[in-house]
Amino acid sequence: MTVQALSRRTLLKSSALLSAGVLCAPALIGRAQAATVKLKLSSTQANDPKYANGRVYYDNLVKNLKANGLGEQIEVAFFPDNQLGQEIDVINSVKLGVIDLMISGSSISANLVPLVGTFDLGYLFDSFAQQTQAFDAGAAKPIEAALLKDANIHILGWAYNFGSRSVLARKAINTPDDLAGLKIRTLPNPIITECIRMMGAAATPLAFGEVYTALQAGVLDGLEHDPPTMLASKFYETAKFYSLTQHNFSPLAIYFSETTFKRMEPKLREGFLDAATKAAADTRVHGLAVETEALQVLAEKGVTIIHCDKEPFRKRVLPQTDAFVNARPEAKPIVDAIRATRA
Repeated sequence: MTVQALSRRTLLKSSALLSAGVLCAPALIGRAQAATVKLKLSSTQANDPKYANGRVYYDNLVKNLKANGLGEQIEVAFFPDNQLGQEIDVINSVKLGVIDLMISGSSISANLVPLVGTFDLGYLFDSFAQQTQAFDAGAAKPIEAALLKDANIHILGWAYNFGSRSVLARKAINTPDDLAGLKIRTLPNPIITECIRMMGAAATPLAFGEVYTALQAGVLDGLEHDPPTMLASKFYETAKFYSLTQHNFSPLAIYFSETTFKRMEPKLREGFLDAATKAAADTRVHGLAVETEALQVLAEKGVTIIHCDKEPFRKRVLPQTDAFVNARPEAKPIVDAIRATRA
């Protein structure tokens, strides 16, 4: 074995460097102790910066955190494509504080707090503009309070799913009779499943991550969702008729764990909440802009866009709201507030 002798000069240089390192250590440790808050944000949708609402919200959140001077203090890791699990598992993880943030429609949280199902009632909203007007008037406050009380979840803001929900299928749908016998995927949520059943289909609850292969295999005949999601998730590859039933203008919720909120340093909360709220507003604007464009691109990809008469579908579904309110009287003020904003 060869041992290399060290000169006195080398030893002195090494000692000086070590001393400098030791002297610098407190500053380094101080920075480490002001630890970066690391948050996990989950989305079921594809990692598409234009047509997937989860990625769009994430980009807006990061932008607004930087604008608020929190870009280095709060780090958000984005997990699209069900990387953290199926929606029902993720929303439960948000409840427990295992996952910090989730971007999804309001529908999934109705499994935890049934009152949220109010927003899933068919043809409750006429447009996204009306939805925003109703929420600004306080229609969402009882639901926000119920989610915090019963599920340990904050709503940081409301955005839009990128377009109203309509039916993509293997055959043309012009009337409720055309839906008869068709297995149409819905969220695993009883209210929206009942809505699709009342419209005439064999409503089939299924996790979002399983939809493409189910369509491909013929297990499903179609699904209901907004145009950008149909595009971003490439469902147009397996079904070619998109009927604009527009049965639900579904709000997009930004779910935030109360456990994470309590864990966050008070001096960071205000800036974070402000950035999150602004990101929701930015995402609403983006969603309205891309719905029309997504329909055009779907048509270019060979999808037939059907402007069906919505009234026969609406008439079939309207009794759902009365039945829901009778079963849950606490939903009546919410429904009344929404209806009061109709033109």
